[in-house]
Amino acid sequence: MDRRQFLSRAAFFTVAPAVLGACGSGDDDDGDDGGSVPPPPVGQAAFPQSVASGDPRDSSMVFWTRCVNTGASSADLPLSLQVSTGERFETLLAQVPLVASAAHDFTVRAKVTGLPSATTLFYRFVAGSDFSPVGRTRTAPAPDAAVAQLRFAWLCCQDWSVNHWQAMSLLAAEELDFVVHVGDYVYEAVGTPAQRGRVEPAHAPIAFPDGATLSDGSRCAVTLADYRNLYRTYRGDARLQQVHTRFPMVAIWDDHEFSDDGWQDHDTYTNANRQDTPRRRAANQAWVEYMPVDFGDVSFDSANTAYDNLRLYRDFRFGALAHLVMTDERLYRDDHVVSEAALALGLGHDPVNGNDAFGARLFVQQPLLEQAERVRTLALGRPPSILGPTQTQWWKDTLKTSTAAWKLWGNAVMLNRLWADLRDVLPSPLDTVYVLAGDSWDGYPAHKAEVLGWLKSEGIRNVVALTGDLHAFQCGVVRDLPDPAVGTPVLVDLVSAGISSASLFSGVRSAVVGTPLESLAGVPEALNGLLREHNPDLLHADHDAQGYASVTLTADRLVAVFNKVKPLEADGSAPAQSLLRRTRITVTAGSLAPLVEDGV
Repeated sequence: MDRRQFLSRAAFFTVAPAVLGACGSGDDDDGDDGGSVPPPPVGQAAFPQSVASGDPRDSSMVFWTRCVNTGASSADLPLSLQVSTGERFETLLAQVPLVASAAHDFTVRAKVTGLPSATTLFYRFVAGSDFSPVGRTRTAPAPDAAVAQLRFAWLCCQDWSVNHWQAMSLLAAEELDFVVHVGDYVYEAVGTPAQRGRVEPAHAPIAFPDGATLSDGSRCAVTLADYRNLYRTYRGDARLQQVHTRFPMVAIWDDHEFSDDGWQDHDTYTNANRQDTPRRRAANQAWVEYMPVDFGDVSFDSANTAYDNLRLYRDFRFGALAHLVMTDERLYRDDHVVSEAALALGLGHDPVNGNDAFGARLFVQQPLLEQAERVRTLALGRPPSILGPTQTQWWKDTLKTSTAAWKLWGNAVMLNRLWADLRDVLPSPLDTVYVLAGDSWDGYPAHKAEVLGWLKSEGIRNVVALTGDLHAFQCGVVRDLPDPAVGTPVLVDLVSAGISSASLFSGVRSAVVGTPLESLAGVPEALNGLLREHNPDLLHADHDAQGYASVTLTADRLVAVFNKVKPLEADGSAPAQSLLRRTRITVTAGSLAPLVEDGV
């Protein structure tokens, strides 16, 4: 059967046309008839994860909820989706019958087509006489429409187990057309060294139904039940629910939706880079069950036994003003260029059970990276890649044919160069140039040069990357070649700090304690200064931060605001007034010289 038939028969994804100006239902052959299932008793249907919408287009939207029987029944639950232009639902654009089934953890999702463009809509789910919270969403402008302004935000790295989520309350208070999530929506492990600081009382410790214990004593998700438990828990937070209830979300993943620094279906907890296809597939399924994504674009087939049974990369148009291109930088990426096992053997460490992330993925010696890339290129017949050949070509084709004024790249990992020249600081043989983040684009130098060089050769302008992962705020100009003396600027990389995840500085501080680098990077200002000194295209750097970023976009400029939040209070509680500082970044159309205004 084809993908459309599969999704229909699996009762996984429903497509229904709007019936404009009518009060009634609209569905097609993909719909499921909830009438054959008896309704729940009054008051026994609940929506503990609230509602969400996503993947906004000019004539369609995806709507999501999770509906459970509070009487603890595992039977299917009939419910319906209602969509209206009015908050009181006097007139319905669509009423779609659905069934919440244990097969998909009682989550449902429906795509409603034929909706009016650039329109604010309201939606809710009804199960018997019980109603979900009311959500608000907004369709995109028509692809060729003249749009004066767009307002959106992007966020990432919302670790349940550390700090607080007050940044989401700030985000939800803004007036936005949509939000973009660039990954680390959940964290697959609990009790890691980075999570052993304080966390707000609202976030109780997470226990996995199954789980596995790692060498550092932390626990990680391994089964579908484990990953579902993560999403259920995260989506139980009222602040995250508020974000979903107020704005449609366009989401991509990064590593922690599966495994820290993971690639394809391999984890990196040890030097073995163990392959675990069932775990990867479990992570895939939980993600698609809990995210409001359009399966007209996102291809998912649970019957496919491969690890890559899910395709996430896709693009969105917001009138003639903006084209948003979302890439998947985990499922197709090649192994990290420097092999942890090979490095371990060279150092006399355990190549299987040891963990040589430091040296292979963190603080990688540049000569070693270049040598390893040459070897890997010969073995693969091409340079090691983050996007993979097929997605790389799709990315190029999409940008080349785009006629939008701005090309926005939903990009999971840092494009900015982050090197440190320690030739005059460390003794031999450590006196060399270091690539600090080998898991980012810096760790795949030939692939990075290929995609950025292509932007230069094609003359594609006004490209801005919306990036996460780093647990820091950054603004930088990115060149086709990393040396400012010979490279040409081709895009601006704006990196948002995580909502709550432990900052980059906190990790660096732990690594440099007791070393010659402690005096250079032992306090945030020193680390920021060191990295800006060694990376002249880095125009703003705050590597000890949590928060999110918001954007006001017009034809002539993109204005991004980095919203930094306060840490936990002395008593461990979340700050009631959480905003600490705002930094404004202005990128003028046709220019690659961002203006940074700190403390606005």
